[in-house]
Order: sequence, then C-alpha cells, then structure tokens
Amino acid sequence: MKLSEWAQRNGVHYQTAWKWARDGTMPVPVVKTATGRYLVLEQPADRDGRAVAYCRVSSAGQKADLERQAGRVVTAATGMGLTVSDVVTEVGSGLNGRRPKLARLLRDASVSVIVVEHRDRLARFGLEHLSAALEASGRRIVVIDDAEVEDDLVRDMTEVLTSFCARLYGWRSASRRAKAALRAAREVA
Repeated sequence: MKLSEWAQRNGVHYQTAWKWARDGTMPVPVVKTATGRYLVLEQPADRDGRAVAYCRVSSAGQKADLERQAGRVVTAATGMGLTVSDVVTEVGSGLNGRRPKLARLLRDASVSVIVVEHRDRLARFGLEHLSAALEASGRRIVVIDDAEVEDDLVRDMTEVLTSFCARLYGWRSASRRAKAALRAAREVA
C-alpha cells in the first residue's frame, strides 16, 4: 500500500510517515522502490477482529497533540504485535459521557481491541467496569502506559473530587479545583 494511504489510515501526517520511512523507524515493514517511493508491506489482519487506536485530548487548544498521540499509540501497538486498522481521534473531556466517536467505537462489534495511550484517555474513572463489559463479549482494552498512581486511594479521591467539582464549577477548571481541594484537605489533616 502507498505510504500516504497508510498514513491516512493510521492517523499520522504524511510527512511524519515519510520521515519514519526515510529514517528506518517505521513501525511496520516498508520498502523503497527504484523510483524512490515508499510502499508499506501488507500485514496479516488480526484473526479475532480489528484493533483500533483511540486518542483523545481535552480541549481544542490541545488538538495539535492528537497527531503525536496517534503516532505513539500506533507505534506501540505495532510493537506489541497488533495491526491497527483505524485511528479514532476526539476532542472532549474524559468526564463527558457524550463522546459520539467513543460510543460508536464501543458499539462496533468488529473491533476486538481498543488501544489507548493512558487509561484516562478512554475514561477518567470506571475503566475497570468498561474493560469487564468488553471482555464479556470477547473484546479488550490495551493501555500502553498503565502507570498506576502510587496511592490508589489518592487517585480515587482525585477522580471523585474532579467529578463533583466539574458538576459544581464547570468541566473546564474541575481538575485544578479538585487538586486544590486535596491540597487543602491534606493541610488540615
């Protein structure tokens, strides 16, 4: 397949894919033809279904980060032996339950693996329940960087406070206010 087609299918800018091919850092096999074109060698599809990368940022100001995030996710997934068939990108809060692209992805039974960079890119909390529901239908979520917060209780409290603050003060400043509330609670204790 042409390099431009592979780049578009995987949510990577063509120039980025071209640089990867030129530098020999492509996450998939690529060959250079006699005319100087790069061709991506077809890889066998996953037998169990499609693997899809899901990338999300919280605000339109971070939209430029989506492409870099998509590149990292595709590269890591390919390194894990997964063939990413599509990249879904979305701008919206992790606390927002109205993310149409994620809902469409979760409803699509042909998607057997959803690959995300960090657990909070998919959902701020409740990821364990979402994983269990998908696993019941033979599907799974792969989190590339699943670094846990040192103290699970602190992480859980931050998530709950963020949720409550988002409802009280608005989605935009919820995280900052939740962290300030935690700091104040620690000072009192």
